[in-house]
Amino acid sequence: MVSTIVLAIVVAVVFTQIANIATTVYLHRALAHRAVALSPPLTLVFRFVIWLLTGIRPRQWAAVHRKHHAFTDEADDPHSPKQLGWRRVQLTNVMLYRAVARDPKQVARHARDLPQTRLDRWLLDHAMVGLAITTGGLVVALGWWAGVLAAAMHFVGYLLLSGAVNAIAHTFGERPYQNSATNLQWLAFLTCGEGLHNNHHAAPTSARFSLGRGQVDPGWWMIRLFERVGLAQVRHRQPVFVSTEVAA
Repeated sequence: MVSTIVLAIVVAVVFTQIANIATTVYLHRALAHRAVALSPPLTLVFRFVIWLLTGIRPRQWAAVHRKHHAFTDEADDPHSPKQLGWRRVQLTNVMLYRAVARDPKQVARHARDLPQTRLDRWLLDHAMVGLAITTGGLVVALGWWAGVLAAAMHFVGYLLLSGAVNAIAHTFGERPYQNSATNLQWLAFLTCGEGLHNNHHAAPTSARFSLGRGQVDPGWWMIRLFERVGLAQVRHRQPVFVSTEVAA
């Protein structure tokens, strides 16, 4: 019993970190900000990972995130803790996300460069199919209850960490640059670099989020690995800051 629970926890953690890698490298840095260009084969792999482990439609995610940057902590920000309170954003982030993601006009406005493909229409836009395949595979591999437990822990963990980037990393932490986001290294470890959120808002098109001494960005490590084997190309070798002002 104990060993099975431990195995379920380990599998859930591994799946969540794979989903976090796909989210930060593909959805965030490559798709939403064009900070890195990924090869077509690697892009296809990431699209299937996102489908199987998150159920997210990439163009919708990009649209929501781009709107967040366009209206950061203003009234039109989809998930601003300044407007809504960090607890509400943390606990209801998925609903706040869906409010924009399900609006075709907003998706078209903020992701006009990301048209729906035939593969999307036929397969990848069917979120429940991908999530059902993942859950079913875990049940076959681990057994009924352990498989369901691993799937549930993964889905909940992923949603909570995604919410934390929008909620906690806009409320608590360090602000070396003058924007409303914050840096939290512990959150960056858990989200493959996303916790260095103040840095990201300071230089949105940078593929590297670790801009200060001692900062660690696991997502950047993955991008450098992909680059070395010819699967990725970084847009800017040096960060391009939207503001040169540094907080006192």
